[in-house]
Amino acid sequence: MTRVGRSFPRGLAPLAVLAGLFLLAPLAGLLARVPWADLLERLASDAVLDALVLSLQSSLAAALLVVVLGLPLAAWLASGRSSLRAVVRVLVTLPMVLPPVVGGVALLLAFGRSGLVGEPLARLFGVQFTFAFAGVVVAATYVALPFFVLTAESGLRGLDARLPTVAATLGASPWRVFTRVTLPAVAPALGAGLVLAWARALGEFGATITFAGNLEGATRTMPLAVHTALESDPEAAIVLSLLMVAVSAGLLFALRRRWFVGATTR
Repeated sequence: MTRVGRSFPRGLAPLAVLAGLFLLAPLAGLLARVPWADLLERLASDAVLDALVLSLQSSLAAALLVVVLGLPLAAWLASGRSSLRAVVRVLVTLPMVLPPVVGGVALLLAFGRSGLVGEPLARLFGVQFTFAFAGVVVAATYVALPFFVLTAESGLRGLDARLPTVAATLGASPWRVFTRVTLPAVAPALGAGLVLAWARALGEFGATITFAGNLEGATRTMPLAVHTALESDPEAAIVLSLLMVAVSAGLLFALRRRWFVGATTR
């Protein structure tokens, strides 16, 4: 593996330091206001625990849906190049660039009680997404799916084509090639995509509050609890924010080696 050139213009150093301080300032501000004396007591409060449990449940459910729906889609996108695939890839990427509130409005019009899909589901099967746990999962899945699909597609496209070809020539069926050769070979990419998707689902706010509402014990996840607490209990909002920062930083730290290797091999 070749090293990145170490040449760095010294004149850029002040701007690099300024950028680092700019990113550090919000974290420093948060840490400076944490109520350390009663931190554990606040973390153990019912409001925090309810929001944490709901966030974990909904984000894990969304992560499962992301894999079930996203892996076939990523495999199809990686299997060739066509105008249709280009259009679908735009649709996949769209939730990443849309304002979350816009995504929530779109979900409401599609899966709400009077929505394009939600109305027949409610009428025929009694299924309701708005103001329900299912709505939280749907919103989290919608915003998290692109992270898994694009990462998985990248891994599948980077796979050595000779591996599945050799397996096929030895008589393995397409399904056996996919499950026994392709998936193990791209497992690191799938794992990274899954963790990123789960992290995005865990931090989802805009689409959730617009589509599923902000009901305590039902749809109030940690990000929504932070938003609510800011109006009545700022210290609780700080504690929840600290908890989310810790979780996000842990995920980034866990994935640091994969990102570093990917950056040095391109």
